[in-house]
Amino acid sequence: MLVQRIDRREWRAHEKLPSIRQLALEMKVHRLTVFKAFQMLKQQNKVYVKDKTGYYVQSGIAPSEFADEPLVNAYPRQNLLSALQSAVVDYHLTQALIDPSLLPNQYFSAYVKKVFDLYPKVLSTYAPVEGDSELRESLARYFARTCGTYVSSEQLLITTGAQQAIHLVAQSFLKPRDTVMLERPSYSAAIDTFRGQGAHIVTVDITESGYDMDAVEAAMRTYKPRLFYINPTFHNPTGAVVPASQRKRLVELADRYRCLIIEDDTYPDIYFGSKPVPPVYTFDTAESVIYIRSFCKYVSPGLRIAAMICPPALMSTLVTAKSLADNGSPLLNQKIFLHYFESERLQQHFDKLRIALQIRKEVMEEELSRTDWQWVSPGGGLNLWVQLPAGQDVSRLLAAALERSVAFVPGSYFDPDNRASTHIRLSYSYLNESRLREGIRRLVEAGNGNS
Repeated sequence: MLVQRIDRREWRAHEKLPSIRQLALEMKVHRLTVFKAFQMLKQQNKVYVKDKTGYYVQSGIAPSEFADEPLVNAYPRQNLLSALQSAVVDYHLTQALIDPSLLPNQYFSAYVKKVFDLYPKVLSTYAPVEGDSELRESLARYFARTCGTYVSSEQLLITTGAQQAIHLVAQSFLKPRDTVMLERPSYSAAIDTFRGQGAHIVTVDITESGYDMDAVEAAMRTYKPRLFYINPTFHNPTGAVVPASQRKRLVELADRYRCLIIEDDTYPDIYFGSKPVPPVYTFDTAESVIYIRSFCKYVSPGLRIAAMICPPALMSTLVTAKSLADNGSPLLNQKIFLHYFESERLQQHFDKLRIALQIRKEVMEEELSRTDWQWVSPGGGLNLWVQLPAGQDVSRLLAAALERSVAFVPGSYFDPDNRASTHIRLSYSYLNESRLREGIRRLVEAGNGNS
């Protein structure tokens, strides 16, 4: 890995390399391993030593065998979750998506025709890169109404889903070796995105009680992260909700240590009891938060609509990145979403959807109650975060489940530190009640045969 990073010119000629201790912490290896690597690089004339000061990059070094790799492989790219979700099985417990039968498909079909009547030239032009002005104004009113904070339409950027928003943030604000702080566990695709950008990742634990705020401050003070990516409301995968007191302190720490918070808010409307606390960005008075709000999951996944609330000083950078990515999200999708989003039908849809998803969650929990597996019942979202008994091997369980045409997500997929995990994520939103029961029964059967 060090050879690759030197070949990519992450460090210039005669630039001092990080210390053995720092690299050992970053790469999660013993210091002796780093020392031996430095000795090997010294023999290869790629680095040299200055007494008592450290190791430095040699000038005029010849490219290694890695230099012949395609440029696109400069940083290894992967999406572990997507690969698993592509498995051909009958019972996908990996899909944190809404069952299409729970979405208003017939209503959408009729409404598309209405949108073409209202906007006959909708397919003949591009949307502004920032997003359709009508939609941004509508969302500004929505955020003011639901979150109690004023948001200008100029602060809003429409993206093609939340995943694109995360990607734009990584491209816009990170360079190789920048530090990104992530929750542990964290959203798998976000981990892969930041790692693919060459970021140095540090972690803080999230539990059902939220964060240890002293640990958060210690990490910010020690590592000086440029970004802290968080998912504080019905967290994916744990379902945790970070309390308001921690949200308030979080923005105070971000301002103090000059760390930009990236708040990913995917499921705020999928709650089964009381509404969750307001987003972190509503506590922000120092423009330290970029808020990402996805509407894909439960309005219409096919439209791929998400919005970012961004501090004005950072907006132009994100707009440029968006223009280079796709020059603006499709106007037709934005117009369809706009008129459905403003309709009374949407609220009726939310009410019915919450009931349906709560029933499915309870069905899953009923089937799992016959095991010694453990979990905290979430107050919203689409997933259960289940802890297996200590003797259960997750890899063997996954192999046995796939043989029974069932797929789930191992907890290690959500661990930025790549540690082994006895947790698994089970999504209850995609299968109907009868298929959910059968899928869980097959999974439990796989577990009983591989414990």
